[in-house]
Amino acid sequence: MQNDYTQMWTDLGLDLQAHDQLLEVLGQGYEQVFMSQANRPEGMAYFDFVMSEVHGLRIKELMDAKAEGRKVVGSFCVFVPEEIVLAVDGILVGLCTGADFATEEVDKILPRNTCALIKSAFGFKLGKVCPYLESADLIVGENTCDGKKKSYETLAGLVPALYVMDLPQTKSLRARELMQAEMKRFFHKMEEISGVTIDAARLKKGIQLVTEKRKALHRLNELRKNDPAPISGLDALLINQVQFYDDPVRFTASLNKLCDELETRVAEGKGAFAKGTPRVMVSGCPMAVPNWKLPMIIESTGAVIVGEESCVGERGTRNLVSDGEESLDELMEALVDRYFKIDCAIFTPNPERLDHVKEMTGRYNAQGVIHYSLQFCQPYQTESIPLEKSLENEKIKTLRLETDYSQEDIEQLRTRVEAFVEMIA
Repeated sequence: MQNDYTQMWTDLGLDLQAHDQLLEVLGQGYEQVFMSQANRPEGMAYFDFVMSEVHGLRIKELMDAKAEGRKVVGSFCVFVPEEIVLAVDGILVGLCTGADFATEEVDKILPRNTCALIKSAFGFKLGKVCPYLESADLIVGENTCDGKKKSYETLAGLVPALYVMDLPQTKSLRARELMQAEMKRFFHKMEEISGVTIDAARLKKGIQLVTEKRKALHRLNELRKNDPAPISGLDALLINQVQFYDDPVRFTASLNKLCDELETRVAEGKGAFAKGTPRVMVSGCPMAVPNWKLPMIIESTGAVIVGEESCVGERGTRNLVSDGEESLDELMEALVDRYFKIDCAIFTPNPERLDHVKEMTGRYNAQGVIHYSLQFCQPYQTESIPLEKSLENEKIKTLRLETDYSQEDIEQLRTRVEAFVEMIA
């Protein structure tokens, strides 16, 4: 990093030695995974810069915003409505997961067979290496899976301000009423911590900012339908990851500029990979920074990832808040409707997700689906079996993989992915 943020990190209480080691490993991994790619669009330079300053300049921006009285809210999940945070001039940021850290310390307070994502979040906290976590005025958890639900009881003793949203597990009328009640409760919580009263104009502005960001991501997804694919799956994943950290207005403008370039590449027949490269869709658990292992393996074996059915992907962004509502009550109802459509594997039954995977496979002209599950993630692991059977019945080739954040199984994964790519080519 160009600037010295040592004092800022010290003030946040980070373990400087451990944090330096994390940044070194992250930088080396980024260089190997992303900067070694051929035929990258020039517009990716912005996202490379964001990643180079993800613990530096962006954290300084958060601290400057806090000094102005704005609130920083950290979350782990796409069910937390950014629109409401923006309505009080707050900032919503994703919290650190995606890598193993302080594993021995985590094993002292969580079962060893806990989901890798949950253990990672605790590791970043116990290891004192996540400036997003330490700079947040409020940390929002959500009762999605049982693992998160119970782990928040422990996390509450480790952080100064934890707020937990209760979420429905079905798509019934009563379940929607719970979602509605929880949205209203979060609405009032944001008013309480910010001292700002949310009116219709404020909420509408927040909705418009997030909608524009999601539309830019939709535009990117549309361009990925082309053959040759104008951008790699790795770079598309990076863009989806950056949206959880970056300023939404700046992110949207930068992504639209990149899409302008990608449209030119499509018109000229230029791609990140050669025309006819086997096309793969990835489905399943979210991939947070720096979880790039599986996409790196897939695209180094001669395939291109053309879509992600994931919270860090289309599942988290595809639905928009309906347009045209004006009153505060109408806007809140539209917000509830939008978030209630998310087809996370926590819901039962969950036929919408299966339909979505099939629809995406056709829309992106994917020749196969790789279903990715984190070890001990019960919702996605359990749902992967009937999903695989249903896809195979539709003659859609499918590969189920389970892994974690370690590097130990790379060669095993590579062998299985190589065989799958050869089969679909």
